[in-house]
Amino acid sequence: MKHLPRLAACRLAACLLALLALHTLHPTLLSADDPAAESHRLKLGMQAWTLKAPLTFAETLERTAALGIRYVQAYRGQKIGAGIAGEMLPDMDAATREKVLALCQKHGVTLSSFGVYTPKPGENMETEYRRLFAFAKAMDLRDLAIEPGMGKWPETLPLVAQLVRETGVKAGIHNHPNPNRPGDYMKKLAEINPDGEIGLYADTGHWARSGWEPAASLRETRDRLVGVHLKDLTDHIRKAHDVPWGSGATSAAAQIASLRRQQFDGIVYIEYEHRTPALPAEVAACVDWFNRANTAPLADLDADRVPPKGFTRDPAPLATAKPPPSTSKLWTPPTPIYAPDLANADYKPGAWQNTDGILKGSGLIWTRARYDNFYLSLEFRCQKNADGGLYIRASDTQDHAQNSLEIQIAQGDRPDGNDRALVGALYDCAAPSRQIEIEPGAWYQLLLMARNNDLVIYINDERLVHANLDKWTTPGKNPDGTANQYPKALKTFARSGPIGLHGADGKIEYRNLFIDPLPPPPATTARPTAAATPPAAPATATQS
Repeated sequence: MKHLPRLAACRLAACLLALLALHTLHPTLLSADDPAAESHRLKLGMQAWTLKAPLTFAETLERTAALGIRYVQAYRGQKIGAGIAGEMLPDMDAATREKVLALCQKHGVTLSSFGVYTPKPGENMETEYRRLFAFAKAMDLRDLAIEPGMGKWPETLPLVAQLVRETGVKAGIHNHPNPNRPGDYMKKLAEINPDGEIGLYADTGHWARSGWEPAASLRETRDRLVGVHLKDLTDHIRKAHDVPWGSGATSAAAQIASLRRQQFDGIVYIEYEHRTPALPAEVAACVDWFNRANTAPLADLDADRVPPKGFTRDPAPLATAKPPPSTSKLWTPPTPIYAPDLANADYKPGAWQNTDGILKGSGLIWTRARYDNFYLSLEFRCQKNADGGLYIRASDTQDHAQNSLEIQIAQGDRPDGNDRALVGALYDCAAPSRQIEIEPGAWYQLLLMARNNDLVIYINDERLVHANLDKWTTPGKNPDGTANQYPKALKTFARSGPIGLHGADGKIEYRNLFIDPLPPPPATTARPTAAATPPAAPATATQS
């Protein structure tokens, strides 16, 4: 038997010390659990994406059954296989649906869910969601995992709630890494869907990548949980990847304990996104660990006493273990760009106000801090014909027009017909993939990723621009030969600087402004590599 690697051993020691401190300060926190929680058992499912192409859905069912899993969540576009033409899509005809259900019955696996589903750009939102729910009802699905951009919730969720009532099929909103806290999802859901028809489809790995503790987030969202994509990752950083459950840094044991305590009645899905030659063995190791964690005393889960197969929690090595150099501290969560009193900003006195979380003003407001690589999220609301912008990496805020990069924020068409000045454009340099119609008075979300020479711009979760600044090699010229306003080539622009907003004389308002600096790549010594190599899987699970 192998001992846990040093990183995991040190994490266990810290966990035990923390539990001892909690018990000293708050003995009731570790009091005996409700017998119903102790006896509660979770259901395990397979997200078909784990065993995606080149495997067909039929082959996925075969592998899923071999692992002893009885539920599967299908995803859009996987080939069906087993002599059945077509793909797993909501518009499949009745005859194909019957064949798919018969295939599931043959393997003893229930098709329980479908997702993650979002209508594609250009598709009619209402038509697509009605087709999706009709498919779900016809296939007797328990639930659907959907992901409309938060900016589209006001127009999307009332329709989804109506379809939930009409069909009886549950719906949960899936999360990807972003600056939105789990509590923000709950608050906004309560505002738009107060009757509670729509819940959350929690991806605990994406929570960890965004800086949130998965187990705490599961507790925070317990009243709306529909389904869970459970993950255990190498670290709390953006580039972390899946490892067999119980061997990672994101406490799969605490996640299982949280779900059992709330007596979660949905399905916990394996969605293993790390592409590795050892995938069959690592997925089998997840199943083995889940089966033991699902029956373990909750106190053992609290104390991290359910090791992955092939490891021991023997505490002897803890006496001599030395903490290794590590970057495995929690990734700093996204933080507000501007302080509530704007004390961390530079602007003309009296020109900007932050009232009840809404930022409004004239001229420009700059951060005093400098940023290089980051994810940025904000929401904006425009009056008719408003014309402002988001400025980044300014080397000279006094001459920002020539010395910073501008992401256009505006309402309406451009009088000169310049599509490189439409909302979402990298101003005068890269046009959005399509024109987004900005309705005056409505809120929209802008997401920006700035990483070295790459800029990616989203409006309401639709990617509009992906620009590689290294392609701008000529002053005053874009890569396609068109002219721009800059006397310097964008390739030579500063890669660090303050961030600014243009208020368009009060015609543009901003809220929920967060920035998430990208951390440096993790040191290789910080990864629990020994724990990431599981034992050989049973033969039934490893055949491919």
